[in-house]
Amino acid sequence: MRVIRKYANRRLYDTEQSRYVTLEDLRRLILDEVPFRVEDAKTGEDLTRTILLSIIIEQEQADSEAEVFSNDLLEQLIRVYAMSQPLPLARYLEQGTRLMLEQQQRMQDQWQQAMRHSPMEFMRELAEENMRFWQQTINQRNRKDDDED
Repeated sequence: MRVIRKYANRRLYDTEQSRYVTLEDLRRLILDEVPFRVEDAKTGEDLTRTILLSIIIEQEQADSEAEVFSNDLLEQLIRVYAMSQPLPLARYLEQGTRLMLEQQQRMQDQWQQAMRHSPMEFMRELAEENMRFWQQTINQRNRKDDDED
C-alpha cells in the first residue's frame, strides 16, 4: 500500500515516488485503483478518510454540473449523524454505489458490444465470411480438378 505523508504545512508527500502530490494526484490513484494510506507525518495518525472527503469536496466545487451531494442530501446526512442510533448507512451506501458502478460498467460493455456489431461492422464481417467461403470453394474445386488430371 502506498503511503502518503501529510505535513503540518498541509503538503502531501508520496513516499513511493519521493515527491509532493496534490489532491488531484490522489484522485487519479483512486481512479486507477491504487491503494494508499494518508498519515500524519508527525504522529502517524491515519488521515485517509479526511483526505478522501477533501477530494469529494474539491470535485463538488469544481463541477456544479456533476454535483452528487445536493443540499437536501447533505442535510439528511447530518440528520443521520444526529440520530440516537445512527442507521448503518455506510454499508448501505457502499453496496449501493458498488452495484451502481457494476451496472454502469455492464452497460458500457454492452454498448461497446453493440457498437462492434454496427451495420457497417456486420457487413464487413459478412463480406469476410463470404470471401472465406468462396476461397474454400475455389480451393476445393482446384484440388478436385488436380486430382482428376
